[in-house]
Amino acid sequence: MYKVDLPVDQSIERAVERRRSAETTRKARIFNTRLRVMGLDLDALNQQVQEKKHQQNMDMQRDKAFDKLRKYHDEALLQQDIDEREKQAALHSDLTQYWATHQRVEDSRDADLKCGLKGAFRITIPEGELGPASMQILQGEGIGEEQKSREQMKKRERDLQAQIEEKERRHMADKHREMLVSKSLVHQDLRGVQLHALEEECKKAARIALDNYNQALSTERAEKLKDQHRREERENLAELRHTLRSDMMTECGEAAERDVGGGRPPRVLIDKWKGMSPEQLSAIHREREEQRLEKQRRRDAEKIQDAAWELQLLKLSREAEEEERRAAELRREKRLQTDRYNMQLAREQQAYEEYLNKKLYTNKPTKDYFYQFNTSSR
Repeated sequence: MYKVDLPVDQSIERAVERRRSAETTRKARIFNTRLRVMGLDLDALNQQVQEKKHQQNMDMQRDKAFDKLRKYHDEALLQQDIDEREKQAALHSDLTQYWATHQRVEDSRDADLKCGLKGAFRITIPEGELGPASMQILQGEGIGEEQKSREQMKKRERDLQAQIEEKERRHMADKHREMLVSKSLVHQDLRGVQLHALEEECKKAARIALDNYNQALSTERAEKLKDQHRREERENLAELRHTLRSDMMTECGEAAERDVGGGRPPRVLIDKWKGMSPEQLSAIHREREEQRLEKQRRRDAEKIQDAAWELQLLKLSREAEEEERRAAELRREKRLQTDRYNMQLAREQQAYEEYLNKKLYTNKPTKDYFYQFNTSSR
């Protein structure tokens, strides 16, 4: 048997190597403390950055395409405008050339009227000098041309006369129309002048009536002022006479008192009062002394009441101090009980920790125990 070297299939090894490199990359990404703590997904972020750059490039390309399209449209519109102008210029040039070639003034029927000529153009140079090719009128042509020209001129004269008469008739009709319009305007102006005059007359009559009314009002007001002045003078004179004869000038004390009836005290007239009598003054002094004594009695009673309130407040403050002292003693006793209870809990906790550390947790794990975890990304 001959030994044959068969080709080795490398696909399995490449697949294993590819999975192995993917596992290494995955472990590096998963066991990276910074990425695990911060929660960053670099692949997603990079993909977002690439997508944003791609979108920006697409937007730039679209804007450039729009700019090119806009520039192309502008150039097309400008070229279309230039072509249109060139076409119009060429058409105008062709039309001018056609007019100059086929519609000359010399070739028209009324050339003699426009150019001051009679009949057709004739060459004044002898034919012998120009030659046969320069002949304009041959023999046998132009028979009856003079008669025809005279008939045409008469027809033109009749047409011209008819146009002149028609123009004169239109002119007369326009003048007649303008005359009617001017007459109407004059009539309107006269009517306006008459109305304005009537309006001025009405305004003048209204002003005269208003002036008369104002004059009457002024006269009436002057009369009222005079009557009021005379009435005030009579009233002032009567008041002066009454003042001179009244009790105020005679200084009568009883005149200041007026009996109002009904068992009420007499009313004092202020404008006639001349002062108080000695009996009234002594009554006022007695009443003031009684008020002073009453105020002194109220002041003594208030002092006694204030002293009683101060004694009561002192008693209440002593009771409050005693109550505060008892509350402080209770708080101190409670704090001591709490301290003793906390010390008991601390001793129990210490004993429990000694039990855990010295009796229960005696087999401590080594480093190999922790190294067996997180060795794979799956």
